[in-house]
Amino acid sequence: MKYAIVLGDGMADLPLEELQGMTPLEYAKTPVMDELAAAGEIGMVHTIPDGMSPGSDTANLSVLGYDPRIYYSGRSPLEALSIGVDMKPEDVSLRCNIVTVSEEEAEYEEKRILDHSSDEIPTEDASVLLEAVKKELETEIYKFYAGTSYRHLLIWKGGSVMDLTAPHDVLGQTIGQHLPKDAVLREMMKKSYDILVSHPINIERRKKGLNPANSCWFWGAGTRPALTSFEEKTGLKGAMISAVDLLKGIAVGASMKNIFVEGATGGLHTNYEGKAQAAVDVLTKENYDFVYIHVEAPDEMGHQGSIDKKVQAIEYLDERVIAPLKAGLEQAGEEFCILVMPDHPTPIAIRTHTGEDVPYLLYNSGKVQKNTWKYNEKEAAESGYHISRGCEMIDYLLQSGSSL
Repeated sequence: MKYAIVLGDGMADLPLEELQGMTPLEYAKTPVMDELAAAGEIGMVHTIPDGMSPGSDTANLSVLGYDPRIYYSGRSPLEALSIGVDMKPEDVSLRCNIVTVSEEEAEYEEKRILDHSSDEIPTEDASVLLEAVKKELETEIYKFYAGTSYRHLLIWKGGSVMDLTAPHDVLGQTIGQHLPKDAVLREMMKKSYDILVSHPINIERRKKGLNPANSCWFWGAGTRPALTSFEEKTGLKGAMISAVDLLKGIAVGASMKNIFVEGATGGLHTNYEGKAQAAVDVLTKENYDFVYIHVEAPDEMGHQGSIDKKVQAIEYLDERVIAPLKAGLEQAGEEFCILVMPDHPTPIAIRTHTGEDVPYLLYNSGKVQKNTWKYNEKEAAESGYHISRGCEMIDYLLQSGSSL
């Protein structure tokens, strides 16, 4: 039996008036997911433990079977694993987003955060900007490391773990009250604006009508994580396919194979087909048992507040990932289970994450059912199936596959 989880990051949402009272998932044309739903099971799962922040970090750990209450030590340290940073026990890792803040205000504290991703800035440009910041601000205590797109890293030697605000949680808001209480971190953010605002890359971005990547933003602090091996935990030889360092870092910590897919960006126009083919290949040609295909696009479109693009991201997931994955496994003659789900909702209305239950779709090729439901939040909630602890979802998946 082969197992695949297709994770549409932030795919769940709320009913929208613009979509005739439907959610983006309900409105989107998803014939393959609906076909799998009718032949399988749908339900709801609670991925975020009560009282914990509804982030992709806690949620994806949960989906992979790692109870965040036990294993979570902060978001940025997981990304540090992916980047290859050898964190010491006394180090604190922080996410360093390169964001867009408004430029008309004289005081940095009065500026507003406009875009947490700087129009999904390419890694090549972002790395040049981070290098400019690094040249001016890096010390023996504070070290910068380049990641992917707008997502980068600051290692604070002998630092303190503190509550820091995620930029996508305060879009459009004045930033003063959301800046770090720590004076050094706050001053570095202010200086980063002075370094970046007139950088040649940002001058060119403005000419092209793109948001300038004009400030660093620190958040997601934590210490070195310690995950148990996924294979020891589940008995499955597992692989990860994702464009973002968070998921790749979880895979490193869990001793899973990380698969690089050329053209995988974490944005709307990522290499969907490449991810699907890589998943088929690792399961059918490399003797792996399990693959986790993470697609960031629905979450990014939710943060951007774009209804049309979020619907499009969901349709791409259906047509360009799930359809070829299913076809490839069938052609290989494999029996398989596919679990499709979001990690958390990213409602268009608020442009950030929430911790409500999310819908799942579980299909077993050897146990085809006949149902009339389709895969969306409303029908999943009405199905009667519910998993109260997200970290038990992986066991539920394996039990489904072993019950043939």
